[in-house]
Amino acid sequence: MKNKNLAVPAALASMICVQGGASLAKRLFPALGAIGTSTLRIGLSAVILYFINRPKFSSFSKKQWLYCAIYGLGIAAMNLIFYMAIQRIPLGLGVTIEFVGPLFLALALSRKLLDIVWALLACTGILLIVPWGTGNIDLLGLFLAFLAGAFWALYIIMGGKVSKVMDSKDAVSTGMLIAAAFIIPFAIWDGQLAKITPMLFAQGLGVAILSSALPFSLDMVALKQLPAKTFSILTSLQPAFAALSGLLFLQETLTGLQWLSIACVVMASIGTTLFSRNH
Repeated sequence: MKNKNLAVPAALASMICVQGGASLAKRLFPALGAIGTSTLRIGLSAVILYFINRPKFSSFSKKQWLYCAIYGLGIAAMNLIFYMAIQRIPLGLGVTIEFVGPLFLALALSRKLLDIVWALLACTGILLIVPWGTGNIDLLGLFLAFLAGAFWALYIIMGGKVSKVMDSKDAVSTGMLIAAAFIIPFAIWDGQLAKITPMLFAQGLGVAILSSALPFSLDMVALKQLPAKTFSILTSLQPAFAALSGLLFLQETLTGLQWLSIACVVMASIGTTLFSRNH
């Protein structure tokens, strides 16, 4: 029961870490680009988690390796594509659009009318935040954010599955190593990591700890105890954390209507969390 009480706080702490790390990462984009920054984040996180958790690879079954591989692919694609998106659009907008993945996952897993009501409220928020009436929409940035959302849903599904068939620490460590293996070829092609300096490396280490090592470990605590549906809509708090982080650390402002859209998403999150306690 003790671990179950930690599930929601772990998910919230994970979101705060991720968005703080994303703001720090965006500061690295001018020097390293989205691909270089993402690779530095994933690679350093993989190394940190490996030496902390020391997964016993020889004891893994074929099923565990398969689940870890798909989980790692989800991590790599979600992070790489999301960084490419927020290189083009504000952090708060990017995270809100990306939430379409967990949102549709929640809709697909819903069994009650009330669940659909909360998901539709979150959907309304997502539709409101996109600046449809302006001529400066970066369509590629929006598309990349939607695509990152699809891999976010895959991450949630596989995180829940892999945490049931093996130790969570082993799963996170192995998933991050596999994610690093997926993303390194893109970094070699991009060539931006050749520009790294000790200061950039130190900043990248901070991004790795805040954005991957800590939150993915915390997510495993949450995913082990919460249904994928509950976790999916709970993560709708991400846009609020992202918008605040973007405002505080990057001076990225949103319109009143866009803040209202974030409020819709947050209300959906609170609603589903309160009414899902007995399930």
